[in-house]
Amino acid sequence: MKKEKFLIALIVFVLVWLFPFAGFSAEKEKDKDEQKKEFEVPSHVLNISKENTYPNSTEDQEIVKPSELTSELIDGLEDITIENPDLIKMFNETSINPSPLAFGYRGMIYLGRWALNYKSDETNINWEYQKINTNESNNIDGDTDQKMQYNQQEKKEIKGALTNRITSPADIKKMMLLEAKEQTNLPLSYNTTIGKGTKKENSYNVPAKKYGHLQAYAPAVNEKGQVTFGQVYVKLKGSKKSIVIKNVTKQGIGAWIPIQDHVSFSFQLR
Repeated sequence: MKKEKFLIALIVFVLVWLFPFAGFSAEKEKDKDEQKKEFEVPSHVLNISKENTYPNSTEDQEIVKPSELTSELIDGLEDITIENPDLIKMFNETSINPSPLAFGYRGMIYLGRWALNYKSDETNINWEYQKINTNESNNIDGDTDQKMQYNQQEKKEIKGALTNRITSPADIKKMMLLEAKEQTNLPLSYNTTIGKGTKKENSYNVPAKKYGHLQAYAPAVNEKGQVTFGQVYVKLKGSKKSIVIKNVTKQGIGAWIPIQDHVSFSFQLR
């Protein structure tokens, strides 16, 4: 009898602990699915990477992995994370080897004020970020339907940028680009160009007695979040070394980052 009671109690205990975590896991997967749908490319937005007469270079960001020493120094920080790839790269290339016999030695090496990390608050896509082209088909006097296609009239360069002034803009742009790419899984770049004469095979029907108007737009991601800044020191104490961050501040920042080699179309008849 006691054994049966023990088994029942054990089963109840397992169920109580198991189902909340299972529910949490399911909720997390649901959020991921919703996020994927949010960044799915809609049917009226087409990839023109093969048709683009201007060969855009892929803006692949260098993924800088911390060395063993850098990881040790960064992990020693309790409340602040360091994600700036340029700062991590500098730590990787720095050799700090205090003598094991340096008893009583103390020192602070000031490395400057750095953007330490970027945390995203919001990621959205404007599929009609910038108008790049207009094609027209006049079938007012026609008796049969006509077909019209996209044909880029002029070369267009689409530039992204930070939305407000901030210290260390180059470092921050890199971190925001990495974050936006991870969030959306889209080909992003702060500069992308649509070449003159770029065409797409998709066609639009213009009935008789109608006027067709096809507008093309370059889409872009709007990234918003916070940057953490701080004065970075390397502290040496005897044979030990550590990172010290002082005067930490945070600042809100936003950026527009174009989606490379994608065009959004809007077709109207009148």
